[in-house]
Amino acid sequence: MTMPGYKTKLESIAIAGVDDLVIRSLLDRQQFHDPCGAAQRRGISSATWPLFGLLWPSGVQLAIQLALRPVCRNERILEIGCGLGLASLVGQRRGARVTASDCHPLTEKFLDENARLNELPLLDYRYGQWGAGSMPSGPGASESALRGRYDLIIGSDLLYERDAPRSLAEFIDRHAADKAEIWMVDPNRGHRPAFNRHMAAHGFRMQRDQRLPDPAPASHGGDAKLDAYKGRLLVYRRGGPLSG
Repeated sequence: MTMPGYKTKLESIAIAGVDDLVIRSLLDRQQFHDPCGAAQRRGISSATWPLFGLLWPSGVQLAIQLALRPVCRNERILEIGCGLGLASLVGQRRGARVTASDCHPLTEKFLDENARLNELPLLDYRYGQWGAGSMPSGPGASESALRGRYDLIIGSDLLYERDAPRSLAEFIDRHAADKAEIWMVDPNRGHRPAFNRHMAAHGFRMQRDQRLPDPAPASHGGDAKLDAYKGRLLVYRRGGPLSG
């Protein structure tokens, strides 16, 4: 795979319950390549540009949790702010119906490459962004936008800005089915109480606030190091129990 303008690496990720996954990620946080300003138009600065392409501890934790969930064939799962989409790839490997979404212009390219590396079908990918930022433009842009409602919405390390609790809860509300479950892995960035309030305002009841294990039962390297992970899994539900 040719990726001009930045450097990448391959990592083998072990998640209990599925075969190891080979993941192509950015080499480090110093990578940046936005020659046409596509990321800038979506509100992505040069400092935050590389973040989508790194394996983060919370993303690995989310993948671990999804690997433990029984697969319901009729359940529609959406990962928001997916980045490299490790949890989505775990779901895909287990036969779940997964859609991955993000706002970074290179996310789909990396998802396709990692599906290919693991001999998986390509993930269903959609553009999805909350808060400030413009919609994609150009041929096929409207077809790529996230739409529809999902039974399970998952995400990791998304509450990193002060305005995120409100805008993220609104985004989730737009894409959650009437009877939906929401999983958020949060590394204790301090915005959890505000997010709880905004989720409650949209009818989502807190079902579980679980401290995640330390260390996590996974092999990993580089930015995915989890030997001191202190985050939590937040589970919300609206309407009633999911049908299986």
